[in-house]
Amino acid sequence: MKLRFALLALLMLSVLPAEAAENRGRFALVIGNAKYPDAEAPLKEPLNDARDFAAELKRDGFDVEVGENLTGDAMRRALEKLYAKIKPGSVALVFFSGFGVQSARQSYLIPVDAQIWTEPDVRRDGFSLETVLGEINSRGAGVKIALLDASRRNPFERRFRSFSAGLAPVIAPSGTLVMYSAALSSVVSDSGSDHSLFVGELLKEIRVPDVTAEDTLNRTRVAVTRASRSEQVPWISSSLAEDFSFTPGTRPAVAPVALAKPADPAPTPAPPPRKEPATVTSPAPVATVAAPTPSPAPAPEKPAAIAAPAPAADAPRDEAKIALALAEDPTVKSLNSKLAENPEDGGALYRRGQVYASKGAYALAIKDFDETIRLNPKDVEAFNNRCWTRAVVGDLATALKDCNEALRLRPNFVDALDSRGLVNLKNGQSKNAIADFDAALKMNPQLTSSLYGRGLAKQRLGLTAEGDLDITNAKAMDPDIVKEFAGYGIR
Repeated sequence: MKLRFALLALLMLSVLPAEAAENRGRFALVIGNAKYPDAEAPLKEPLNDARDFAAELKRDGFDVEVGENLTGDAMRRALEKLYAKIKPGSVALVFFSGFGVQSARQSYLIPVDAQIWTEPDVRRDGFSLETVLGEINSRGAGVKIALLDASRRNPFERRFRSFSAGLAPVIAPSGTLVMYSAALSSVVSDSGSDHSLFVGELLKEIRVPDVTAEDTLNRTRVAVTRASRSEQVPWISSSLAEDFSFTPGTRPAVAPVALAKPADPAPTPAPPPRKEPATVTSPAPVATVAAPTPSPAPAPEKPAAIAAPAPAADAPRDEAKIALALAEDPTVKSLNSKLAENPEDGGALYRRGQVYASKGAYALAIKDFDETIRLNPKDVEAFNNRCWTRAVVGDLATALKDCNEALRLRPNFVDALDSRGLVNLKNGQSKNAIADFDAALKMNPQLTSSLYGRGLAKQRLGLTAEGDLDITNAKAMDPDIVKEFAGYGIR
């Protein structure tokens, strides 16, 4: 059933001109975490990359703090020290190299002493990128930059997932520039060399004079993509309103030469939402195994105005407000641009549906999943996501059809079983709900949503002791599970 939606109010702070930001100070926190006891061996790249990147930032006028192999407490202190330095209008940069894990559609930076065995442990021991950027923004930073070389296969996810989910899109405040070393929901293996390809190319581009920071990162993306033969494609999100350069005092050329943009690799749909607990009370998606790249089916006509849909007329008022706020989100803007160029980009439609769903814009999410399925009638992930979203809004009959189709296309699809269990639970079909949750739990005993849902279904059938046991165990694994189901309209 997958999704636990976070309804996040976007923090909007006007960006001061670049000169004002630079005059109020440049502050950076650079972290390289390499020695994770749970890993088979220390990572070779993070420490060298962090040291070299910190040295470059110092040459560029940043006040830099460097942290190596930081525990949770040490990372917290380092972040607090950074927050304390920020003045209104200053520049704040966070660089992190190590392991990152996404949960509830947020990306978490993992300290070396993290004890992660279940998904809730990620949110307990990790540091949410959205939270870090939000705190930097609240301190008044005019330019906020986050550079993450953390899209690595890690030793933690295999304990509660059968795949590596990579990092999630970030809903960041205005005036923010974010870059991941790899595409959303994808991972790269540590090369075993002393430096990563991503940081190596980034350092080259930072030293190029007379370019903006945004151009620097775009040039880095192109260079990494070419060097890896499109096996590694960094992800960028920008909402900078003014030019800013890593090299102080430089200005971009009046007519910079346009970089040749390599052909984008085939779009990989963002993984479907999961329902693992979030740090807020609304549900938000967590990625699962990505579906095969959709092959657009012939369509009678191209949909008009799909690049920037208006809120549905019958959408609840608060959902309409969420949709309007999301129109300014850099991730949504980027996807809207792609869809303006190609309204039948199935991958972009799917990813935008994920963002809409994760923030509670359910009507818009369903529209995008509709279009994804129109383009590829065998997109099992889109069927499952649409089933879940329809279940949340109470459209149970069509939700059940979607889940059944997902399971027809992929028998024993654990997430679709979990979603259909929710549909049956909301529909009063307790025996069917128990059967679905049982099947899901056989494949993933850590799936707290199925465990809690099964407990509720058993209680409704009068199996009070068994139901209480399931609910107690689920709450022990995830204290927020009760709030999650309340968000689905189930108490």
